Amino acid sequence: MYRERKIAVVIPAYNEEKLIQYTISSVPDFVDHIVVINDASQDRTGEKVIEVGQQDRRIHYIEHKQNRGVGAAISSGYIWCRENDIDIAVVMAGDGQMDPADLPALLDPVVEDRTDYAKGNRLVTGEAWQKIPRVRYLGNSVLTFLTKIASGYWHVTDSQTGYTALNKKALKVLPLENIYPRYGMPNDFLVTLNIYNMRVMDVPVNPVYGIGEKSGIKITKVIFSLSFLIMRLFMKRMVQKYIIRDFHPLILFYAFGAFLLLVDIPLIIRLFWKWAETGIIPSINALTVVFCTFMAFQSILFAMLFDMEANRDLKGG
Repeated sequence: MYRERKIAVVIPAYNEEKLIQYTISSVPDFVDHIVVINDASQDRTGEKVIEVGQQDRRIHYIEHKQNRGVGAAISSGYIWCRENDIDIAVVMAGDGQMDPADLPALLDPVVEDRTDYAKGNRLVTGEAWQKIPRVRYLGNSVLTFLTKIASGYWHVTDSQTGYTALNKKALKVLPLENIYPRYGMPNDFLVTLNIYNMRVMDVPVNPVYGIGEKSGIKITKVIFSLSFLIMRLFMKRMVQKYIIRDFHPLILFYAFGAFLLLVDIPLIIRLFWKWAETGIIPSINALTVVFCTFMAFQSILFAMLFDMEANRDLKGG
């Protein structure tokens, strides 16, 4: 136990035969349970977990018969924690990229009820730029910015980190069966946390790279698909939180801004068409484009400011 709280570490694993035993052995002794979810690995990951489980009774092995994605694996682990009355559920990757020395820093604000969800932030340290591969760092930064808008947690950085700690209240309340199954899970989960008014807090953690891990994510491919997912998540939060659960006027500002941007499209097309046809830019047309664009961005900015204020109390810590 840690400070009189029952702790479980959830480890999703897919083709991690090289590092899974190292990851399990690095989990601190104060952790009560280690829940390893083998997401239908095609290598000897399952055998490695069972082998080390013979020496460590804390290990609970869950095997997916079909590959369902890292989000689905975390969902299975969370559900196990909920069913076994765990106080805090921690997620650590199976490739050893989470530093166990950072675990107390993640647990403390949850134990002290300063937050419902503590998540690691690898980007806040000065070493991040040197340690994290450049493409991943820049891709993470873009997704983090989009996730701030979609989730309403404007204070949260490094949205893609998987090193997290979730309290019992959230385990009981959140729809864990509906967690997004694939790589967009961290973004989807932040949106769900916001809809349920859970406090979220960033905790600086040490980025660990160069230990033999091999990422299955190609950031240049997933950043576009995740961007579209984040747009859908934004719409989901707007509807769920600010229309269905409790109406907020920021919806009107977002809607008005979006409407003006749509009006801009035919106006811009007409402007260039007239310009190409006559060599003259129609003054009224140009002024209308400028007016609509200015008012649209002003309206969206006001909506963002309202959103920041509405979620101010959800900043953990």
